[in-house]
Amino acid sequence: MKRLLRVLAWLLGLAVAALGLLALGAYVTLRASLPQVEGRMALKGLDAPVEVGRDGQGVVRIRAQSLQDLFFAQGFVHAQERLWQMEFQRRVGQGRLSEVLGEATLAQDRFLRTWGFYRAAQEAYERLYPEEKAAVDAYVAGVNAFLQSGAPLPPEFRLLAFRPEPWTGPDVLVWAKMMSFDLSGNWEEELMRHRLLARGISPERLLELLPPYPEDAPTILQSEDLRLPLKREEAPAALLQMAPPRFMEASNNWVVAGSRTVTGKPLLANDPHLRLGAPSLWFLMALEAPGYRAMGASLPGVLGIVIGRNERIAWGVTNVGADVQDLYLLEDVEGKGYRYKGQVLPYRVREERIRVKGGREETLRVRETLYGPVITDALEDPPKTPMALRWVSLDAEDHILMAYLGINRARNFQEFVAALGHYSAPSQNFVYADVDGNIGYIAPGKFPIRKEGHTGMVPVPGNGAWDWQGYRRPEEWPKVLNPKEGFVVTANNKVTPEGFPYALTYDWAEPYRAERIRELLLAKEKLSPADMQAVQQDQKSLLFRDFRPVLELLNPLSERGRAWRERLLAWDGVMGQNSEEALVFALWYTELTRLPAQEVGEAFWDEPRYLLKALKEGDKNCDQPETEYRESCLDVAALALERALERKEGLKVRSWGAVHRAVFPHAVLTHTPLRRLTDRVVPFGGDRYTVNVGPFDPKTLLMSHGPSYRQIVDLNDLEASLFVHPMGQSGHFLSTHYGDLLPLWAKGEYLPMAFTPPGREKVLLLEPGR
Repeated sequence: MKRLLRVLAWLLGLAVAALGLLALGAYVTLRASLPQVEGRMALKGLDAPVEVGRDGQGVVRIRAQSLQDLFFAQGFVHAQERLWQMEFQRRVGQGRLSEVLGEATLAQDRFLRTWGFYRAAQEAYERLYPEEKAAVDAYVAGVNAFLQSGAPLPPEFRLLAFRPEPWTGPDVLVWAKMMSFDLSGNWEEELMRHRLLARGISPERLLELLPPYPEDAPTILQSEDLRLPLKREEAPAALLQMAPPRFMEASNNWVVAGSRTVTGKPLLANDPHLRLGAPSLWFLMALEAPGYRAMGASLPGVLGIVIGRNERIAWGVTNVGADVQDLYLLEDVEGKGYRYKGQVLPYRVREERIRVKGGREETLRVRETLYGPVITDALEDPPKTPMALRWVSLDAEDHILMAYLGINRARNFQEFVAALGHYSAPSQNFVYADVDGNIGYIAPGKFPIRKEGHTGMVPVPGNGAWDWQGYRRPEEWPKVLNPKEGFVVTANNKVTPEGFPYALTYDWAEPYRAERIRELLLAKEKLSPADMQAVQQDQKSLLFRDFRPVLELLNPLSERGRAWRERLLAWDGVMGQNSEEALVFALWYTELTRLPAQEVGEAFWDEPRYLLKALKEGDKNCDQPETEYRESCLDVAALALERALERKEGLKVRSWGAVHRAVFPHAVLTHTPLRRLTDRVVPFGGDRYTVNVGPFDPKTLLMSHGPSYRQIVDLNDLEASLFVHPMGQSGHFLSTHYGDLLPLWAKGEYLPMAFTPPGREKVLLLEPGR
């Protein structure tokens, strides 16, 4: 027996050693695919040498002798560092994930093919202006130069056993389409309202469940900025201005005039709130060529700088949330088509062939109308009436890249506005500052002109009676230069004051973040760059401030509940990651959002103004049908506190950050054992309504969206500006720069946003090859 055990131990040791050698071999192989960052490389397609510098944090600075070589090098470097991310993104836009991931992504591919993102990108590419197309083609050539260089591919390609196809122009444009999709959620709001109305909820009741934007809440622009008459805005007849019931891809930005700063020159801050992942959505770069010098956040797969600065101006963006999508109810004439202006028009049917890993192929038949695709055909639970989508980002022409080429080179507000004349979608709140001391704001985009009575909030008949009448002219876009107030704050709140001649949308984010930013900016006579950092990191909850009076009225059901009621009343309302009060408040508020679940058919209803009114004035949802007792809303709030404390006990934690964690999953490998290498998780504070935002899933308390990038630009000393993003510059999970920026981001620290690198650079010289 002892001999047998010795043999088994020897065999086990041999197996472990073999596995160790295999693992070591795999590690060495995967490490070999890290990009070359020093030395020389000859690349066919370059006209002159290009210098690519990387500093100690992997921030890239490209110095070229022409725009064509600059964008070629940008495409090459993006591919070096983020090729897998770029491949995944273009396959999302193409609706071709199933080719490499199998059945798991088939439903997503059907949905994306139905919308036709890639077809729209192909159409737009063919209609690009010559300068725009030349820039795209140079970028694509750079990506393909990397594919042809013989450099090993990132690990994901080896693990999934496929090689990427050469890049084309539409591959660049399709990710801009997907970003527009992420930031344009009106179609979902229309479907949601349609469903609620179908449940028998009246329009009047909807106004209670989805309250209008508060009359006293801040707007981005003021009447004096726009020289508007002080008159009350006419409200839509049926469905008034409603707040969006879901978390909108949100952001903060603000710009402060020199009259309000310690330096006498403007300060500009921005932090776009988007989905978090590994790698980061953004890539930090400086791009330099004759007549072009821009630095900031770039998007892998797309040319240029999206958010940042040049030598004279700085800019930042947040989502306007403009309503640029409409759903049209179709009168389906079975077997023939749909009724439009008294005639029956046949559907245009296009066939989409979806290949699935393993050899299977599926043919998807997509019905097209004059408005666009019948997108309800791709929904898992479609409504009874088919609906077609009209959306500006499916238009044949899209010159958003031309807009960014102009922004990157603009030297004053007039050139900045002229560049944005090409802008399409998604509409963004652009804040602006320059070295001459000017600050400004503009909301560009293709805003549909609708007939009177068409709010864009619910689906309308697709019979020709409610067709769009064109788009607003750029001269009509909301904008201001050097506002009287001395600053501009945007946080997805309402853009225009009463009296503005048209509505951008009736869906606005809750004003808490905008109110808090304004509060902090007005707290000091003169503001410094350090003050801008403090505002970006602020996690004081104005939501708690609103709900504190409810706690004062509360009659807790237990001694434990009474003790916590007193603790919360004494709390400062800061949703810090180390705060136990923040944990209890978040759990209590989450329980409160269950209030209308039975009526609306959803487990959680995060509408604070509906909840506040219900708790203070009463609501039909408060009486619990399973009890004989007639509960008041305060009774329900007391019960919610008990349930929150029970949940806290089950969690066995004593701080908010112990369960409220920012998660950074790899898009594919998170579903495999390799997630231990690829995914990252960090404790975080805040909630959906704090400036340093921390929205969370009410079921898991995890945070999947947040500040995807932060920048603070000092127009007095541009080289003293700051930026950072979570994770790191590299998309390779074995790179030292894969997650090295995450600790800085989590602690609220920054990197220098300077054209001059801090410390020694590693330099790769790209040279013309044959």
